[in-house]
Amino acid sequence: MMSREPRQHKFKITGMDCASCARKIETAVGRIEGASAVSVGLASETLSVRLAGPERADEIRAAVKSLGYGIGADAATGRAQHDHDHAKPIEGAWWQSAKGRLVLLTGGLIAAAYLTMLIAPTVSVCVFLAACVVGAIPVVRRAIAAARLGSLFIIEMLMAIAVIGAVIINATEEAALVVFLFAAGELLEGIAAGRARSGIRALADIAPKTAMVESEGGPVETPISAIAIGQVIVVRPGDRVAADATILSGTSALDESALTGESVPRVKQPGDLVLAGSINTEAMLRCRVEKAAEDTLIARVVKLVEEAADAKAPTERFIDTFSRYYMPAICALALAVALVPPLAFAGDWSTWIYRALALLLIGCPCALVISTPAAIASALAAGARRGLLVKGGGVLEAIGKVKAIAFDKTGTLTEGKPKVTDIVALADVTEADLLRIAAAAEAASSHPLAVAVVAHARASKIVFTPASHSQVLPGKGLSARVDGRIVTIGAPARLGVTSADVLERARALEAEGKSVSALQSQGKVLGLIALRDEPRADAVQGVKEVLGLGIRPVMLTGDNRANAEAVGRALGMEVNAELLPEDKLAFIRKLAQGEGGVAKVGDGINDAPALAAATVGIAMGSGADVALEAADAAVLNNRVSDVAALIRLSRRTLRVIGENVTIALGLKAVFLVTTLLGMTGLWIAILADTGATVLVTANALRLLKRAS
Repeated sequence: MMSREPRQHKFKITGMDCASCARKIETAVGRIEGASAVSVGLASETLSVRLAGPERADEIRAAVKSLGYGIGADAATGRAQHDHDHAKPIEGAWWQSAKGRLVLLTGGLIAAAYLTMLIAPTVSVCVFLAACVVGAIPVVRRAIAAARLGSLFIIEMLMAIAVIGAVIINATEEAALVVFLFAAGELLEGIAAGRARSGIRALADIAPKTAMVESEGGPVETPISAIAIGQVIVVRPGDRVAADATILSGTSALDESALTGESVPRVKQPGDLVLAGSINTEAMLRCRVEKAAEDTLIARVVKLVEEAADAKAPTERFIDTFSRYYMPAICALALAVALVPPLAFAGDWSTWIYRALALLLIGCPCALVISTPAAIASALAAGARRGLLVKGGGVLEAIGKVKAIAFDKTGTLTEGKPKVTDIVALADVTEADLLRIAAAAEAASSHPLAVAVVAHARASKIVFTPASHSQVLPGKGLSARVDGRIVTIGAPARLGVTSADVLERARALEAEGKSVSALQSQGKVLGLIALRDEPRADAVQGVKEVLGLGIRPVMLTGDNRANAEAVGRALGMEVNAELLPEDKLAFIRKLAQGEGGVAKVGDGINDAPALAAATVGIAMGSGADVALEAADAAVLNNRVSDVAALIRLSRRTLRVIGENVTIALGLKAVFLVTTLLGMTGLWIAILADTGATVLVTANALRLLKRAS
């Protein structure tokens, strides 16, 4: 029988609250024969595994279910598994969930036990014991299942030992309080975990699930998955655009704030691209679908954010490794506390066993383990909502530590499109006439300078009639008949202009980094038009913000020195011009050696090597696909100021991670000491552990509120 090639399988997992949950599942699935490359994504709630045969999928489902989690459909086979209620995330009314019902039941039994103490004290012990049994059964069941599947040092095992031990030494009342507080803690962690994931899940909900597709009988509502590239969709005022598409007819303002964070709607007309998830605010549009649902910008953003949230940051990897050794160490310490004082110093067995059990509970590393991934997931979701896309927690950490940023010029610091900056009328024509003649002559040309002149004339409300007999003059420019006379347009030197005054004016404009075109008719120069690729509207402020963060901004460009230095002067930054792609790459490496962390911001194919070589590569959203793929992060709204916003988001995330680690370790240290001294008991220990977990999660959720 031929061996089958292993295939990748992906399952939906529900009920995970922290990184410890993911690790338990990875350990259990990794022990199954034929399973390899096991990876659990906490943020995306997915289990990815390579299996030699689909029959192993049933073993995986059984293992995951035995740990107390729900498991959904296998994307490879389409086979689904029913999700039990106890594993569903806490997102609706908490009392309707299994965790909520368990809290209410154990809480009710404990309240009844205290009431019974007033009436029949001897009976109250039985009621407390009943609360212990009800609350501990699911915990003990999960602990046994995890132990069988290879996970021994987990919170459920510590809980099971602590509760059983407390009952044995007649601390039944405290044992009941412990199981109640643990159940309440799991409930709170489930709610917090749902909140943390909701930021990423909200991104996926931006794009509608159906669209109105044109048909012979009129628009038909169709699921997005069934819409093919090339079909025509109708987008009514107030509707969200269902797919990345090109407008065929209609002009309207599109609100893209959900995608890019840009608060002002953008006017789009026939020929313009509209993005899935943007809102049509004014008029009906007919659009041709350009990309399948899974390839739209918002789908790519969601996928990248989920992958980034699941990828472990350096701090998280360190804490994850630390916790693997920390848990056995705590168990060994607890065993020593239980045995050494009674055996070596004639201590009271009951007292020291009690303290050892409390030590087991306070030693749980849940808060420490979740401190980093909760912050990273919140920051990634907050950034994505503003159009700041980061491809991983490691990247997010690195951005905040860069010392220098190298910016490309064209398309990054500038718009990438020339604009008319000066109109110099000579001879006997006005500026308006000069612009009208130039626009008429250039109307049929697709050259970027010609397109800019025509656009400027239209923006200035200059009425012109496209010229006839327009033709290109190789090596010179173009000529056309305007107002009954032949007009030629091109660089003064190429047209053979000899006037010293005209040439001096042209050189002065060129010294400012501008391209100069002369209009000539019958050997007479009518005037000059200067154009330049101008800095983006927010470039000055963006560079100023980078400087304000203590980071050195540098321009790297292949453009000529005059153009580059003109833009550099306007922005107040160091300029390095006339660089080839390999020169940019060498400069980045040199900068990294001198400064430490260095970021590269660019948008073109020639930026890809430097983007990949930098500590962090940041692509402009309008850039080439290869630049977006090579980069570690992207600013989808093409704002230079968003680079500084990305750095601030990173630094704020690092600060929150530091606060979380301090909270987690600080509380552990305090209560470990007080537990050893006998100042805190079992229920205080579990309350401190749960409290620390909730505190670090709540602190991480603050990052969801804003991205800069």
